[in-house]
Amino acid sequence: MTLRIGNGAGFLGDWIDAPRRLVESSRLDYLTLEYLAELSLSILARVREKDPTRGYAADFLDVLASLMPAIHAQPQLRIVTNAGGMNPMACAAAVGKILAGAGLGDTAIGVVSGDDLLGRLDELRQARHAFAHFDSGEPLASLGKPIVSANAYLGARPIVEALAGGARIVITGRVADASLTVGPAMHEFGWRWDDWPRLAQASVAGHLIECGAQVTGGYSNTWRDLDLANVGYPIAELEADGGVTITKADGSGGVVNRRTVCEQLVYEIGDPRHYLTPDVDVDFTTVDVEETAPNRVAVRGATGQAPPDTLKVSIAYRDGFMASGQLVVVGRDAVERARACAKIVFDRLNAAGVELEATNVECLGAGDGVPGVFAAREDATEVVLRLAVRDSRREAVERFAREIAPLITSGPAGLAGYAAGRPEVRPVFAYWPSRVAGDAVATQVEVETAGDWAIRA
Repeated sequence: MTLRIGNGAGFLGDWIDAPRRLVESSRLDYLTLEYLAELSLSILARVREKDPTRGYAADFLDVLASLMPAIHAQPQLRIVTNAGGMNPMACAAAVGKILAGAGLGDTAIGVVSGDDLLGRLDELRQARHAFAHFDSGEPLASLGKPIVSANAYLGARPIVEALAGGARIVITGRVADASLTVGPAMHEFGWRWDDWPRLAQASVAGHLIECGAQVTGGYSNTWRDLDLANVGYPIAELEADGGVTITKADGSGGVVNRRTVCEQLVYEIGDPRHYLTPDVDVDFTTVDVEETAPNRVAVRGATGQAPPDTLKVSIAYRDGFMASGQLVVVGRDAVERARACAKIVFDRLNAAGVELEATNVECLGAGDGVPGVFAAREDATEVVLRLAVRDSRREAVERFAREIAPLITSGPAGLAGYAAGRPEVRPVFAYWPSRVAGDAVATQVEVETAGDWAIRA
């Protein structure tokens, strides 16, 4: 048996048509959709603050609507996604309405929850879970700022439970990215949970496809040679013995070769000898990568051992307010005039008694985009001036936001790009990476029909 798992999303905001194109061009057993990163969790936390009935990846609803013909025509196709974000129950209710409206009310939807620890932080800290910062070692109690979200990274076990319960669509909150692939593999092949080589191979497969088109030629220095407008999103073919082949749909753009696979293999892994997931501790240094045919790369040899007894926890907290604005400056002396505009803004703020805690000035096009890497271009005739500030006082940031538009008539000549209006003042959610004992996190799995979930909407 060959299990074909395709991934149609690598982050919140990925190409909305990719999942539909993937399932229409290839026969898949599973479609995974990976929407969550630390930034995504902060975004969804803010959405949930504004509306407690939201906080999930709303893109998934549009994707699901586009997949209705495929779901009707391909009864073998299952979907596993972390689109539930901060509110998997509400996501399932919205999905249930879409399916019920399409005549698929009997479709089983599984929901995995328990990753959200926000309401349990006090209880867990009283039980001596310090939530120490990964880098500084400081306990969370020393932070002294409002916490808006705290999510543990769950593994594949609850996904397997949902699939075993008959779910055709599994919606989770925060799970480890690779676990979206490990779950289907464990369910279909019935591997033991201590079969470390196979778990390692499945985790490598999940890691390779989790970022979507990054493994099929996206984000590549060979972009000139590739059709990225029609880029194919990745497919992992898994065998019962743990064999893995990475490929893409025939006729799609991009490329799958040893280079693209190796580049994704080392992406965001930390120590290659210990790629830690809730399912297995993977050693990437034993992996062998071989092109076996055009757009087919075999991945073998991953080894692993028991995972740590702790789970990673992503915590976001309020850290003041920020705003950013930009102007286009054109003509001779553009760089000098752009820098003069920045000075005018901050001189006026200082004159008004406003000193901001953090400021950033970038003259994009003059070398500020990657300072110290590319030569400064003080002779550029077209640049973008970008000003950004952060402060614990909202009123200070609001005052900054009022100082950019006046430059149009009271600053140097040659300014444009101001029609978008006054910069928006936004709350800043900062990141506190930590861990918690795995046995302190209780997961829940619910499997109900789409019709039953729709009633909850």
